[in-house]
Amino acid sequence: MKFFFSRVRTKGLKVPSLKGTWWKLGLFVAVMGPGIITGNVDNDIGGIATYSSAGASYGFKLLWILLLSTFSLAIVQEMTARLGTITGKGLGALIRENFGFRITFYVLLALLLTNFANTISEFAGIAAGTEIFGISRFWSVPIAALFIWFFSMRGNYRTIEKLLLIFCLFYVAYIFAGFLAKPVWSDVITSTLIPSFDLKDIGLVTMTITIIGTTIAPWMQFYQQSTVAEKHILIKQYKYEKLDTYLGSFLTNFVAFFIIVATGATLYKNGIRVTEASDAARALVPFAGKFASSLFAIGLINAGVMAGFVLPISTAYSISEGFGWQNGMGKKFKEAPRFYALFTILVFVSALVILFTKLNLIKVMLFSQTLNGILLPVILFFMLKLINDESIMGSHINTKYQNFVTIITIVSVSFLTILMLLLTFWPAIKVFIL
Repeated sequence: MKFFFSRVRTKGLKVPSLKGTWWKLGLFVAVMGPGIITGNVDNDIGGIATYSSAGASYGFKLLWILLLSTFSLAIVQEMTARLGTITGKGLGALIRENFGFRITFYVLLALLLTNFANTISEFAGIAAGTEIFGISRFWSVPIAALFIWFFSMRGNYRTIEKLLLIFCLFYVAYIFAGFLAKPVWSDVITSTLIPSFDLKDIGLVTMTITIIGTTIAPWMQFYQQSTVAEKHILIKQYKYEKLDTYLGSFLTNFVAFFIIVATGATLYKNGIRVTEASDAARALVPFAGKFASSLFAIGLINAGVMAGFVLPISTAYSISEGFGWQNGMGKKFKEAPRFYALFTILVFVSALVILFTKLNLIKVMLFSQTLNGILLPVILFFMLKLINDESIMGSHINTKYQNFVTIITIVSVSFLTILMLLLTFWPAIKVFIL
């Protein structure tokens, strides 16, 4: 026990002196962060666009997908946290060490492109949200980029973690917006518990992949494992990190549930579709009131800033680990120059894209989330191999249930991806064959 306390203090976690329930609560607060932050950032601009588009296009029809994906998300993120705790390494480093540099290069290239598109969408959300309040993007986007860059460069992981936990509180705005939309709750419950699906509807299949891709996004596995490793969480503390992970998994889909409810009860009912990042917030005014619209916009800005921190950091972690570069928010620029340079490039290039191009941002957002869904089975395959390797994990390998849920997730997403591609290109294939 004495060794345990000395390790905790050495690694920077503050342990309360009180015993019993308050002591355990204090230790949970000390460990808390990676799971809750990762879960909440999952509802970034791309996620909000995806859930808003799903609600506006299909009403409550896809809520059951969200319910099932909650269980998969919890299992996957717990695996991620366990890998980080046991090995003390990020996922990028483990893939490179166990599968070779070439495979790592292609995986990280796909992740870099996906996260770059995601980061662009975060600044698009900041611009769209602030413009609802009459603030030009030429003010809001540079200020947000500088704010994100300054705190990331000048702070340390503990400081940034506390800042991000504060940002998590603002997601309650979407829960209020869901209630203000006044949905028919019996329809909501029915759609959540009873599956309804049409495999011939390419739009529905694509939206399903997109929802899964934004709910269990590949960046999440890389980010949470890296932050767990950087926080030096010990195996004796792991039960608190597991609780942190499960809580984060629940909260992300709880918020997503109310985004779909709000848009499904208003936009879908009135035949309005989401074509721009701010459409959902603006369209809520006549149906749920200006207050609900403002809450939606505030949530949009908050999500953009919060994910503007996490996605570039996650990408910098992943690439640096994969190539064996020095990395970590606890290091200074001169100690990890490539890590911080990559982070800086992602932040400011993404901001410049929003300021000086006219991309169809909703398409960028939805494409990035669909790409998440396509990449996810690949990442889960590597994770499954790593976490069931006793030479890496010792006695902390997966249970049969955890393997079963992960394999079902891989098979389901792979099947839907193949189906989407077939439905998309079948007319051309049919002409070629005939």
